[in-house]
Amino acid sequence: MRLVIARCQVDYAGRLTAHLPMAPRLLLVKADGSVSIHADDRAYKPLNWMSPPCWLEEQPGVWTVRNKSDESLVITIDEVLHDSSHELGLDPGLVKDGVEAHLQELLAAHPDTLGSGLTVIRREYPTPIGPVDLLCRHPDGGTVAVEVKRRGDIDGVEQLTRYLELLGRDQLLAPVTGIFAAQQIRPQARTLAQDRGIRCVTVDYDTLRGAQRSDLLLF
Repeated sequence: MRLVIARCQVDYAGRLTAHLPMAPRLLLVKADGSVSIHADDRAYKPLNWMSPPCWLEEQPGVWTVRNKSDESLVITIDEVLHDSSHELGLDPGLVKDGVEAHLQELLAAHPDTLGSGLTVIRREYPTPIGPVDLLCRHPDGGTVAVEVKRRGDIDGVEQLTRYLELLGRDQLLAPVTGIFAAQQIRPQARTLAQDRGIRCVTVDYDTLRGAQRSDLLLF
């Protein structure tokens, strides 16, 4: 990756035209060939950029970036304040914590979080319209379908409703009730779920993780 801080102006020509007047800016040239121009605001979003495949032609005081669509980004440099290159190597990628898959896994390990006496029959129970996150057995008989979301909204309730309709046709599973489990549940979703006889459970992810860790302790 190459980092250049320079006083420059930038002119874009392509589907439209755009002009950035002379000012200090960060020019970022990545290993994939992309070139982007940044100011000291706007968080991660560049002022202008050219995505790969594109190529950079450097002349004294002028950078020209072109792509196959005949778009061009002309960077006129008045003064270079910093110019450095760094080899970052392969990035391992973003590891997310608290995604739905993790939440589902923790709930499968601790089904009592959803209701006393529940036992898990299977995770990702298949139906013709997609898998149910958790299928559980109720201690009083019958089956419980659980839809797990990080943020519960109306779409999730509608999804669980369709699963319940299909699963309820299976005599081996009936009667089938539903639980809508999420870290946050919107009021509209909660109202719709209650109207359809679906129980809502707000899940504390950090508490579940703590329960998992304590299960592994010897003392």
